[in-house]
Amino acid sequence: METDRPLDALNEARGHRVVVELKNKVQLIGKLKAFDIHINTVLDDAEEWENGAMKRKLGKAFIRGDTIILISPA
Repeated sequence: METDRPLDALNEARGHRVVVELKNKVQLIGKLKAFDIHINTVLDDAEEWENGAMKRKLGKAFIRGDTIILISPA
């Protein structure tokens, strides 16, 4: 029986680079630092990507969970 839950998968990704895609099609790539039960997320060394090109470096970024479509390993 599978015991992994979505938050377990996020816990495994903590400390690793992830891609966070937002509802407005912007992608943020950075190291997953923290998250909560609402999937509010903190990335370190975050970069904003749009249409496959890096738009800007953000450093530490806090992302509101209700704006996130997906989080995937980078």
